[in-house]
Amino acid sequence: MRSVRHLWRRGGAMALLLVLIVPILAACGGQQPAAAPTTAPAAEPTTAPTTAPAAEPTAAPTTAPAAQPGGRLKILYWQAVTTLNPHLASGTKDFDGATVILEPLARRDQNDELVPYLAAEIPTIENGGVAADGTSVTWKIRPGLKWSDGSDFTIDDIIFTWQYCADEATACTTKANFDPISNVEAIDANTVKITWKEPNADPYISFVGPNGMILQKAQFGNCIGAAASTDAACQAANLAPIGTNAWKLKEFKPGDVVLYERNPYFRDADKVFFDEVEIKGGGDAASAARAVCETEEVDFSWNLQIPKAVLEPILASGKCDALAGGSFGVERIVVNFANPDPALGDKRSEPDQPHPFLTELPVRQAIALAIDRKAIAEQLYGPTGEPTCNVLVVPAAVNSPNLKCERDVEAAKKLLEDAGWVGSPVREKNGVKLVVSFQTSINTLRQGEQAIIKANLAEIGIQVNVKAIDAGVFFSGDPGNPDTLNKFYADLQMYTNGPSTTDPQAYLQAWTCAERASSENNWNNNGDGRYCNPEYDALFDQLKKELDLEKRAELAIKMNDLLSTDVAVIPLINRRTPNAKVKALNGPTYNTFDSSIWNIASWSK
Repeated sequence: MRSVRHLWRRGGAMALLLVLIVPILAACGGQQPAAAPTTAPAAEPTTAPTTAPAAEPTAAPTTAPAAQPGGRLKILYWQAVTTLNPHLASGTKDFDGATVILEPLARRDQNDELVPYLAAEIPTIENGGVAADGTSVTWKIRPGLKWSDGSDFTIDDIIFTWQYCADEATACTTKANFDPISNVEAIDANTVKITWKEPNADPYISFVGPNGMILQKAQFGNCIGAAASTDAACQAANLAPIGTNAWKLKEFKPGDVVLYERNPYFRDADKVFFDEVEIKGGGDAASAARAVCETEEVDFSWNLQIPKAVLEPILASGKCDALAGGSFGVERIVVNFANPDPALGDKRSEPDQPHPFLTELPVRQAIALAIDRKAIAEQLYGPTGEPTCNVLVVPAAVNSPNLKCERDVEAAKKLLEDAGWVGSPVREKNGVKLVVSFQTSINTLRQGEQAIIKANLAEIGIQVNVKAIDAGVFFSGDPGNPDTLNKFYADLQMYTNGPSTTDPQAYLQAWTCAERASSENNWNNNGDGRYCNPEYDALFDQLKKELDLEKRAELAIKMNDLLSTDVAVIPLINRRTPNAKVKALNGPTYNTFDSSIWNIASWSK
């Protein structure tokens, strides 16, 4: 899943309701016998009591004694971390792996409110931090910040991170969050001013959330441009960044496990509970759920994307808390507008190689009409997902009410026939057959989705060949791996993502012509479908310039609607997928616009 993850509040989101029955055990304390007296007391001439006095009960403690700080926080991600540089990452698991080390100026909490991290406060128009005309934002930085190597954090590190990602040759996956910047400058040792290329309605688009984590200039200074992914020293830095968060890297086995240890220079080191953090990767979502909810081998498991028939009894164990709410993102099918034919060699899936039939709108429309979203939701997701034909579902102000996506097999068939695609069981035209390759990550629920979709498309004469790829590979940014979602060497692919900010501008930028992924940008641009539509680009240009919030929402809805009606993407399910924690773990919350471990420095037992 990508994070491309601040002015609107989300609303109207359905939370996952889980009823866990927990037996309450009452303990009774026995009365201790009194010591025998050494001499008998003189008898009192009173009547002996007829009943013995009742023993005074000893009150049972209402809470268990607090655990002592220390030990290892164990986290399980069934998608393994492959890089710790978030600006070259594609998968949520990599952004989260970096979150334990690196920090932005601010993050969004579980209520979608901004919380300062490296910043001393959140800039607003009221406190003078945000220019009233939308031309700049000024951040105050906490004084005395240190990197985990003991060196000083400075404004130069913020300036450098912008320069690093502003260079197209660096091929940052987070580039959309830095594109609006004209200049970043130090006002004094603890004040930085960001000036925009044009008035900007979202002053928090840069250096906020998972896409805004700041790199150390001293470590990455020689890594701007192509060196970011090719130079050996830069490659090493990508796997072991120096950071400002509560832990630093101890050991990293890409595709397997990351182990972190305390950062002694962290500003609140005395408040950090755990000595170490471990993020173990691999396995599957069901085993991740059982590891926290049944065996309690780990403290926290992420993304329990499991068929409802398997998930519900696991959560009913009573040993874990499910964390759900808002939106986990939209499960979607991305359509490849480029030709993934291996016969093209180095030109495979390049934007200048049009797809032989997916560039035809009737074919794309027929695919979208044939898919049974209702069956996917009811048979596989249950309460953890609902059908949608919007790719943009949060915040509520931009959730389009305009689209309908009921299944219509006969309409899909007619579209294909009218476009000249005929024959059975597989349609063809001009010697080209409607045979598509369909890839996604290895996951029981996703393979269930593939099976439903394959059967759906067979009904209209389209043959589907499915492929499942290890999640650690599929969601990695490895430019040398042919099976990444960035390369997209298939006709259709399926995954989930969503915006990382309450303003959708950076998220919607992914479908502009300039964002098409290619070998030229190291396959790191966010336009994995190679979609390009001048009408969409014109709407995006308007969105960038529009400051009125209601008009921005209207433009965002128009862009969402165009993506669906032009079938650049086929939204399927608005996911409510939970994470899970053991009951003894305090701190984790659900988060729509930031990392699931956004506040990990405050977790405790």
